[in-house]
Amino acid sequence: MQRLDGGSAIPRDLAGGIVALGNFDGFHLGHQAVVGAAIARARAEGRPALVATFDPHPVRHFRPDTPPFRLTTLDQRERLFAAAGADAMVVFRFDGDLAALTADDFVEHRLVAALGVGGVVTGEDFTFGRHKGGDVALLRDAGLRHGFHATAIGPVTLDGEPVSSTRIRDALRAGDPVAAARLLTRPFAIRGVVEHGDKVGRTIGYPTANLNMGKYLRPAYGIYAVRGRLADGRVLGGAANLGIRPQFEPPKELLEPYFFDFAGDLYGQTIEVELIEYLRPEAKFDGLDALMAQMEADCARAREVLSGGHP
Repeated sequence: MQRLDGGSAIPRDLAGGIVALGNFDGFHLGHQAVVGAAIARARAEGRPALVATFDPHPVRHFRPDTPPFRLTTLDQRERLFAAAGADAMVVFRFDGDLAALTADDFVEHRLVAALGVGGVVTGEDFTFGRHKGGDVALLRDAGLRHGFHATAIGPVTLDGEPVSSTRIRDALRAGDPVAAARLLTRPFAIRGVVEHGDKVGRTIGYPTANLNMGKYLRPAYGIYAVRGRLADGRVLGGAANLGIRPQFEPPKELLEPYFFDFAGDLYGQTIEVELIEYLRPEAKFDGLDALMAQMEADCARAREVLSGGHP
């Protein structure tokens, strides 16, 4: 799996490929349908299969003060695209220059000249170019002029409603990671480097691996049953506090997973923490004894959840 700069000419062995084009933040069921169609067509025609995404998200460029909303990092998307069968990920850096391109210029300079596309697959509602001047109809017309085909995939529905990143974000903000996982086809996962913290958890028998939330969407603050995936491939069950730790001063926003039956040193390591089930909101207790009693109950509940066959 190669990661390519969408502003540069593509390697010759990947030219003429079928490109799935979209933001694909989250890579949910709907995104999977678009990418799957592109890969299937590429295989049928004997062409490379590429997935093109934008980073940062266009919303971040046009509205930089928007609160964090990302569902995946580029690294996560790269692994997901590779697992789906893509040969390469193309990253269009969304900056002022890209935002200024008309839809026709984007097709001519980025899709045709740089990528040499043999075909483009996108969602029916995808728009691109300055002032969102490009859509599927423009792509089809451009394809006739430049010698590539353009295909649009309709919305994928679940429970009678279209699957969307907005639905997933709403579910996570509401403290429903189970609903989000159904739309994503996997648990929502936060990936980051384990930081040194105040080490309070270690003193009370619950050492945690502290992660900064970075640019990820903020799910509902509270306690979660989680799974941690370590760099060496190990998968650990645990319970995590996601929020500002109201028991301690000063407030500090962190994801703090405590992994069961684990005593290793994770500082400086990159791990991924999956939110499996929301257990309760954050709370402040009357002293450490009350907090520790609740943590014991939370861990018992998390073990029960994780042993129940959640995906």
